Amino acid sequence: MNIPTTYLLALSGVMFTLGVLGVLIRRNTIVIFMSIELMLNSANLAFISFARQFSELPGQVFVFFVIAVAAAEVAVGLALIVTIFKTRHSIDIDQINKLRG
Repeated sequence: MNIPTTYLLALSGVMFTLGVLGVLIRRNTIVIFMSIELMLNSANLAFISFARQFSELPGQVFVFFVIAVAAAEVAVGLALIVTIFKTRHSIDIDQINKLRG
């Protein structure tokens, strides 16, 4: 059973659009980070679908780099969220905006 590449790319586009909407609309920091992860996963799906269609290995190798960047982004992002919560007792985006000096 082969899923056509156009279906996978359409799913990737829908996932990316949902991620962008999550970043732009939501005000919760955790949801924003989850939306960024959704956008990275949609890029991974597009890379894998193109790599499968053209039978090329570099697309699949590039996915591992994206996964590594996503893991680093989660680690740094959650560390920032914990630090901001310790100082402000809230992770609301509007209050984080007031950190400008």
